[in-house]
Amino acid sequence: MFQLYLPIAEVSVNILILLGLGLVVGFLSGMFGVGGGFLMTPTLIFFGVPPAVAVSTQAPQILASSFSGMLAHFRRDNVDLTMGAILTLGGLVGSIIGVWLFALLRRVGQIDLVIGLTFAILLGAMGSLMMAESTRTILNTRRANPKREKLHKHYLLHRLPLKIRFRKSRLYISVALPLLIGLFVGVLVAIMGIGGGFILVPAMIFLLGMPTLLAIGTSLFHIVFVTANTTFLHAMENQTVDIPLALLLTIGGVIGAQLGAGVGARLKAVQLRGLLGLMVLAVAAKVIVDLVATPIDLYSIGRLGS
Repeated sequence: MFQLYLPIAEVSVNILILLGLGLVVGFLSGMFGVGGGFLMTPTLIFFGVPPAVAVSTQAPQILASSFSGMLAHFRRDNVDLTMGAILTLGGLVGSIIGVWLFALLRRVGQIDLVIGLTFAILLGAMGSLMMAESTRTILNTRRANPKREKLHKHYLLHRLPLKIRFRKSRLYISVALPLLIGLFVGVLVAIMGIGGGFILVPAMIFLLGMPTLLAIGTSLFHIVFVTANTTFLHAMENQTVDIPLALLLTIGGVIGAQLGAGVGARLKAVQLRGLLGLMVLAVAAKVIVDLVATPIDLYSIGRLGS
């Protein structure tokens, strides 16, 4: 009764499931400042959507939920526009490079494997780092004489030239740092179909030294523009954007983002980082299991790059 045939993905899916999925991912987007693609893409693949279509199609949902979440954080004064603009500039360049790599890998028939391996490696690494930091911070606060620890250290990268002052974030760092971070995340957005927030938020907190809530709001600002560019490029270059699927995910995502932003504002920074790390690890575990599990169909016949 509620089944819908997706013309680009060439599969039938339940409308209510897609709306619910968009709502959940939108909620997480507003709460943690992540686009939610790291959760949406593996889930869509689980429901039978081809990886190439899943990567390209959920980008509009990320755009809508991130824009909704950004507005909620903007009203709470949690967006550094200067930092966001520089991150976005690097992200736009990175997304162009990423779409080109995506098309190349698809032509040689390796895009599904690359998507799975990249998800497993990045999610596992980022989730482990975030959980370790959050656990250390919680244990430290429970001691009789807790040590004061800085969220970020000064690395060699902090000695780069072209330093500018980010008054909102109270930072004085090289403009090259956010540019490089934005570039790297932009490439991943195009290849993995993610918003990039699960990488961008920790990088902004631990490498740049931004406050957690400000990093979340600014991350959503970056995600809005980079995913918009990625969606357009995928539609033009790869023709893998399924419009009906994108619309259903977007409806749920916009509603969920507003709810998530309100909940996130009530949690402590260390709690937000810990919950995000735990969720990232859970998704990484699911991706790894799918990669090593014996497939139901050991053999299949298909056209190279399809």
